[in-house]
Amino acid sequence: MLEASFLNLSDRCPTDGVVSVWPAWEVREGESATSWFDVRLEFGDGARVDVLAVVAEGCVSLEDVRAQPALSLDDLAVLADWIEGPLAEASGLGPEPGPEVAGPRRARPAWPRGIEGRWLVAQEYRAAQEEGVDPVLAVMCATGHSRRKSLRLIAQARDAGYLTPRHARR
Repeated sequence: MLEASFLNLSDRCPTDGVVSVWPAWEVREGESATSWFDVRLEFGDGARVDVLAVVAEGCVSLEDVRAQPALSLDDLAVLADWIEGPLAEASGLGPEPGPEVAGPRRARPAWPRGIEGRWLVAQEYRAAQEEGVDPVLAVMCATGHSRRKSLRLIAQARDAGYLTPRHARR
């Protein structure tokens, strides 16, 4: 029986768990498709994580995450490392090549810091607005950062004057 209050994925080894991925449903519109996948991460001690993942235009989003025992916020960030390969393989995105022996976290795409990074964030944001897609999701896909970090980068681009202010000042 599980006695831990949190799952602690970061303390576990990848060989301890088994990841299963199967398609839930798919919606096609013209040439593009949005696919939903059920993902289950199971451990021998009875711990389990169930995820509903969405793959659209090469980006993966997690719609729903349920875990027994609960996941901490740190473990939620590590969850992506656990399910990335099997989900990429099942969705046809293909696993990203990486080193044979890696640390507990994967490397993000190189993204410039400072003024150049803010300018590029603003470019991604405006391009997504013009295409009529979610600009925050576009920044997330471009930078490889979480929604919270992407919103922070967008705010920094606004503060630097590369984007219009969010709210009218009185």
